[in-house]
Amino acid sequence: MKGRLWPVLRLVGGVAVLVALVAKLGTGAVLDSLRAVDATAVLAALALGLLTTVCSAWRWCLVARRLGMVLPLRAAVADCYQAVFLNSVLPAGILGDVHRAVHRGRETGDVVRGVRTVVLERLVGQVVLVAAAAGVLLYRPALLDVVVSGAGRWCVVAVLLGTLVAGWVQRARLRTLLADARTALSPPVVGLSVLALAGYLATFVVAARAAGSAAPVAELLPLLVLALLAMSLPLNVGGWGPREVATAVGFGVVGLGAAQGLATAVVYGVLCLVACLPGALVLLVRGVRRRSAPGSPADPVPSVPTLAKGGRPLPTPSTPAALGSAGAAGRPRPRRLARSAA
Repeated sequence: MKGRLWPVLRLVGGVAVLVALVAKLGTGAVLDSLRAVDATAVLAALALGLLTTVCSAWRWCLVARRLGMVLPLRAAVADCYQAVFLNSVLPAGILGDVHRAVHRGRETGDVVRGVRTVVLERLVGQVVLVAAAAGVLLYRPALLDVVVSGAGRWCVVAVLLGTLVAGWVQRARLRTLLADARTALSPPVVGLSVLALAGYLATFVVAARAAGSAAPVAELLPLLVLALLAMSLPLNVGGWGPREVATAVGFGVVGLGAAQGLATAVVYGVLCLVACLPGALVLLVRGVRRRSAPGSPADPVPSVPTLAKGGRPLPTPSTPAALGSAGAAGRPRPRRLARSAA
């Protein structure tokens, strides 16, 4: 019951946050910014999406190699594109990563190790993001109002309490995960995480420009880091919800206007959806290959007709011969010799 209820609560919570925010700030600025999205912004989103996906896939390959699992970069890029697309269109927001973890684990014959590599790869990215957010708050202390006042304070308290409870319940697995993290962590993995974060921030800047914001990049980046951090909160629908709240509040705190922040976050969500569209192509191509592969339900199992002596057909590989079948009917059964009492 808990496993079924939690995704529903996440979906309802994310939708409720979005509806409340739009009702508070209105839809005029959002609709105007969406109409302003042009071909240049779309092409920039696709290029930056390729950069972030390749960095994430490469990071995944390095983590997998340190855990003893061979993962080709080309397959990892395809898996990551598909995962990002599924994360964006499915309510839970993590089903794409679950799919690539299980799928790659089955391909290598070790599902547990496949799941561990994906968890660690995502964990390294989150650690880099949290470190960047901490640096932002030290650089711009005024942004503390975003997280320590009003609803933000209760969100932080809820996340901390949830993290502590989950860590206590799963403390054995957490110790194993931390040990794996020390094994998987390396300078190239951290460097790829930083590069991927830079790609996400660049996409956010493109979204801000498309939404009509003329603020300097140095003023936008701290706000965008906090918005990315808010996306990791569990109450979201494919990333939507807390991100829009954090961006609207952050823009309002620094004087750029909450409506402008909401418009920027909405355009960013649209550009992220555009950037992950190659994942839909990967999903389609893999589905076609799966249907046309030999041994699929659409393909009948071929049988080779053969004849035995006397013109009787031998059993095919798909129908093994049983005792008393046509293949054995022409052969007399050996008679048992009765053993004497002596």
